[in-house]
Amino acid sequence: MIKGLRTAIYPVKDLPAAKAWYSEVFGAAPYFDQPFYVGFAIGGFELGLTPDGEPGKSGVEVYWGVDDIEAEVARILALGASTHSAIQDVGDGIRVAELADPFGNVLALIHNPHFDPQAVR
Repeated sequence: MIKGLRTAIYPVKDLPAAKAWYSEVFGAAPYFDQPFYVGFAIGGFELGLTPDGEPGKSGVEVYWGVDDIEAEVARILALGASTHSAIQDVGDGIRVAELADPFGNVLALIHNPHFDPQAVR
């Protein structure tokens, strides 16, 4: 049985720089730090960085939940990201934004007032 989202992996060209940047963005140090993979525990999920592959938006989209999307977008832009897709309301008060990290990946954010991470289905 599928248990839900566990890991989002971002490929990067400069692992030490990406590790420092994502540490700042998420306010967390990695719990796993090796030359082949850096893992952060973020809100019950894992953000992984790998020096393999090509950065960029392809295939799967991962959205990280936030309480105040305007404040988070402003904070992450100030840390060196750029706007990939501005904040937009996608219906029922759900708002999303996509930022381009300095390494070529899309870091997507979502504020969904209807989502309850504690709900068991």
